[in-house]
Amino acid sequence: MRYPKYLEIGGTIGFVAPSFGYADELRRTSFARTLENFHAAGYQTKIGPNCYAGDGIGISSTPENCAKELTDFYCDPEVDAMIACAGGELMCETMSCVDLEKIAKAEPKWYMGYSDNTNFTFLLTTMFDTASIYGPGARSFAMEPRHASIDDAFGLMTGKTKAVHSFDLWQKERSPEEETNPYCAYLLSDERVSKLWEPTEGKLIDDLRTWNGTLEFEGRLIGGCMDCLVNLLGTRFDKVKDFNEKYKEDGVIWFLESCDLNVFSIRRAMWQMEEAGWFQNVKGFLIGRPLCFGQEMLGLDQYEAILGIARKYQVPVLMDLDIGHLPPQMPILCGSIGKVKLKGNDLQVAYEMR
Repeated sequence: MRYPKYLEIGGTIGFVAPSFGYADELRRTSFARTLENFHAAGYQTKIGPNCYAGDGIGISSTPENCAKELTDFYCDPEVDAMIACAGGELMCETMSCVDLEKIAKAEPKWYMGYSDNTNFTFLLTTMFDTASIYGPGARSFAMEPRHASIDDAFGLMTGKTKAVHSFDLWQKERSPEEETNPYCAYLLSDERVSKLWEPTEGKLIDDLRTWNGTLEFEGRLIGGCMDCLVNLLGTRFDKVKDFNEKYKEDGVIWFLESCDLNVFSIRRAMWQMEEAGWFQNVKGFLIGRPLCFGQEMLGLDQYEAILGIARKYQVPVLMDLDIGHLPPQMPILCGSIGKVKLKGNDLQVAYEMR
């Protein structure tokens, strides 16, 4: 696994929009504050040509323009690390136009984004054997007050973060200020209640706050937004079989979350990944809260949508974690060895870069 150099003070952060950009005034205002914050901290910035664009469908500009920006910035020796503006809908079309040969030959650098950016974070790790960061987009660095999870994510780029922890509260409903306040903070209203399917006893512990046990396991971390992963599956970008074979001695921990999928779509996605052999050598599952949190359809809820497939592998399945679209989110260092430690309701994931 290739690990990029840590970002140092004075280094240059490149901002790109291979998915959505900042075409409206609210998001431009928050992005301006993000840039101010990084400059004040001693970093240089470089803004991609599509960051303020809005002429694309589901992405900032045309797939060709977005792909050129992504390729150019990743291969630019003056850019030391990259942060995506936002998620979106059709970054898969961006990837069809990316110069993969140039990306493969380029010196590795940190790329951070989540949701639709799975199309690049996942491929950097599984296609190019390069670690990436599944974490927040650029606007999050304008948040006031800034949540600790945002600093954790940037700490992965600078080498200050070696492990991440779960948080006590999470945001179930979006803040009413989110579309008017460019610096809006998370509305943390609900206590985190994680769940564990424990293979030894073969049962679901549905409230870890009442559990006095401990659990540890490790493996190489891959995953992202399931909406994107199932689109990549079976295409020319799908190199998971090779990845599993290369790292079979380490085993794999899959981290998964979802955006637009309902509970049956989640179940179908799990089935599709299983049938493709993606879960070969799995050591455990880390499942984030789905955006359809609390949904039940025809007797299927978000937990059985996962466990109907995952329990077959007789490995730990942790659910309702701080990963994904219902913040806060623990940033995940894709490609690293994740050392998972669970004590009651408290989760720690330490990253080993080997």
